[in-house]
Amino acid sequence: MMSATLTIGLLAELFPNGISHYALGGLLVGLGVAVIYLGTGIAAGASTFLESTLSYGSSLSQFQQYRASRDWRVVFTLGIVAGAAVYALTFQSGLVSSGLQSGATTGELRDVGGITIWLTDVQPWRLFLGGILIGIGTRVGKGCTSGHGVCGVGSASSASFVGVATFLLIAIGTAQLVQAVGVSP
Repeated sequence: MMSATLTIGLLAELFPNGISHYALGGLLVGLGVAVIYLGTGIAAGASTFLESTLSYGSSLSQFQQYRASRDWRVVFTLGIVAGAAVYALTFQSGLVSSGLQSGATTGELRDVGGITIWLTDVQPWRLFLGGILIGIGTRVGKGCTSGHGVCGVGSASSASFVGVATFLLIAIGTAQLVQAVGVSP
């Protein structure tokens, strides 16, 4: 009985807002990955979006390897962007409330054209630079968290286990370093 109380206490400390929204998100990601795999026979991953998009305008062989799958990759990536936009316009702005999701805790709500939206405190140049660095890292690492973390680990790929461990260690180390230096948005 003491073990169950300790486990519940640890979960409450690690996840102060509960775990139900994480579980729901995980189920939706898993469902999306399964649909993509069943429909295409290809594991879902966002890191090949740039190369597959460049195949529309470049004849370099590096970009042509994704030619057969580029259309669904563009739709996949646009879906990620659209999903984030819908989330920001509904839950983060406070337009829709849910017991699964608390309101935004950083940034601020602003009225833009009669619509209340949530805007981050993170400076645009940092968002842009972060996106570029993530893009480079996913190509150097031969994949991203969606490809390695969801599909690769799910299929017991040893390369994906190494990749995910590396992602996590670098992310944790970077977060600790940034916090120690005192960098804020």
